[in-house]
Amino acid sequence: MTRVLVVEDEPQLAALLQAHLARAGFEVYVARDGESALRTFEERAADLVVLDLMLPRLDGWAVTRRLRALAPVPIVMLTARDQEDDRIRGLELGADDYIAKPCSPREVEARIRAVLRRHRHDGRDVLEVDGLRIDFRTRQVTVDGTAVRLTPTEWRLLETLAGHPGQVFSRLQLIERVYGHLFEGFERTVDAHVKNLRQKIEHDPRHPRYVLTVYGVGYKFGGRTHGA
Repeated sequence: MTRVLVVEDEPQLAALLQAHLARAGFEVYVARDGESALRTFEERAADLVVLDLMLPRLDGWAVTRRLRALAPVPIVMLTARDQEDDRIRGLELGADDYIAKPCSPREVEARIRAVLRRHRHDGRDVLEVDGLRIDFRTRQVTVDGTAVRLTPTEWRLLETLAGHPGQVFSRLQLIERVYGHLFEGFERTVDAHVKNLRQKIEHDPRHPRYVLTVYGVGYKFGGRTHGA
């Protein structure tokens, strides 16, 4: 059973989410502040965290950074802070989705399931192709044995493409995967991130082998892949 940790200091909302997600088949744990969230995560090893930002003792930004240092667990931020700068900051810290309050428990469940689907990576834990190695469990990337440091946005972009080799994603689809449905920027933002990603993982960024352009559509992951 998938274990979900709900970190929410509003008792009514926490109870509502706990009841709904339990009925939906999840094993649910609740924490009411940032410090107890970290303790509960270490004790229960949750598969996904739903995280409020405005928490007592330790706010959601700090909790996100600590969780990211502990494990590559998917994080869905749930907060009343709905400004674009807040959403981008959360996603750049490593959150996988961002939901603005108010929202329904059904929407939270749907977003959780979407994030979990994205983390399945066609059943692979590791993908290797022509010197590039991607470990989806640890979020580690190496090129010819050398570790590559990606930003959270670059990782989500690579994770999306490499998780489905050969599948073509439009720029809008990639924005939804990388930034969530609330992003209000331009689709061409993806091109800048692809350029930066290619600089880090491609042997020759001008003639890429991994992140391929599909003209008039978007991008796909190419190459002969091996997975485990």
